[in-house]
Amino acid sequence: MVIRIAEAVRKAGGNTYLVGGCVRDSIMGRPVNDLDIEVHGISQESLYDLLSSFGRPLTYGASFGIISFPDLDLDIALPRREKVTAEGGHRGFDIEIDPFIGTEGAARRRDFTVNALMQDVLTGEIIDHFGGLRDIEEKILRHVDDCSFPEDPLRVYRAAQFASRLGFTVAPETVGLCRGIDTSTLSAERVEAELRKALLDGISPSVFFTVLEQMDQLRTWFGEIDRMRDIEQDPVFHPEGSVFIHSMQVLDRAAAYRDRVSDPYSFMLLALLHDIGKIEATEVIDGRIHAYGHEVLGLPLLDRFLDRLVSKSSVKNYVRNMVPLHMKPNVAAFNRVSVKSTNHMFDDACAPEDLIYMAMSDRPVKAGDVPFSGDSGFLFERLEEYRQTMSRPFVMGKDLIDSGLEPGEDFSDILDFAHKLRLAGIDKISALKQTIAYARQLRKKNVSD
Repeated sequence: MVIRIAEAVRKAGGNTYLVGGCVRDSIMGRPVNDLDIEVHGISQESLYDLLSSFGRPLTYGASFGIISFPDLDLDIALPRREKVTAEGGHRGFDIEIDPFIGTEGAARRRDFTVNALMQDVLTGEIIDHFGGLRDIEEKILRHVDDCSFPEDPLRVYRAAQFASRLGFTVAPETVGLCRGIDTSTLSAERVEAELRKALLDGISPSVFFTVLEQMDQLRTWFGEIDRMRDIEQDPVFHPEGSVFIHSMQVLDRAAAYRDRVSDPYSFMLLALLHDIGKIEATEVIDGRIHAYGHEVLGLPLLDRFLDRLVSKSSVKNYVRNMVPLHMKPNVAAFNRVSVKSTNHMFDDACAPEDLIYMAMSDRPVKAGDVPFSGDSGFLFERLEEYRQTMSRPFVMGKDLIDSGLEPGEDFSDILDFAHKLRLAGIDKISALKQTIAYARQLRKKNVSD
């Protein structure tokens, strides 16, 4: 279809190019999922008439010069100029469609040289006005234009996520330019979108944050992560250094488990934020650095981060649930605790298996020793025992009512007691007897009080 359109455009006196990321990824040998197509040399009206012979195009995004074929998941754009008209980026632009601007003019509005490449659909010729091919070869992310680049502050975060996903370094001049860009006017949704790409697709997700650190751009949207840089840890158990360095290492280890967990984005946020409480809890006692209770003391900080940046309540709930639990699996494995204890631990977690992968990512390291694996075999065996326990018949409210117990205000407490018996591995018949006895004792005590 694209070839047929390009041939029709050529007959009409125009040219059709692949542009942007699809050209970059093809050159790098990366999967190409979406084609960005740009048509030069034909007016918007003429292009619409031409495309109508191939189906029923829509002018969704007509003010941006975009004509769509929704059934084919295909968008065709005309080259345009963009001029900033208001602070804040995305909607603060005046768009001027100009099909005759030329390839250099069209490419100049792009953010990075590697994204400014164009490829003729019919001939395969690569058009490279700004050295993108060289920068791909040298794995460098470099901005195209000193004047237009700062007009969209989101490009600061795009630079960081591209560096993370492509395995590139950011050119010093681009880092310097980004230092002077005010990102405070961006919407949380746009910043989170770049964060999400880095966490889910980054070769090394930590690069997103280390690049922002180089640019002095952590503080505005990731203030808690910025504060981690100044929080030291006990060198015996954390020879790697600060909480920031440790969290970045955990984040990169967690990336190995993204395809195994129930919710990859939530899991990666958990890895990023698991030690946020050390900001509040860290203190020196008898010459040693400690962070007692950090898994709980950091919850207010965690809430502020999540409420500022994360849009989905399910993601927030996952991270809020898992952060207080993140230390328990390694402690349980090290101490070989009882089945009852691990059952309670897994029952508290909204994603029990993910909790194990978090423990594996956060494995303790003692200076001079090999990393402690967290004994994942032990933990997975216990997880299977927990699942088997939860698959067996258990006491429900209906069972209590059928046994003659009237519902009341204390019914939830009684069911909680039954649930504890279930986690302890007590069979249903025995648990029902014990629960009824507990209920009668509880109600007798309440009456006497």
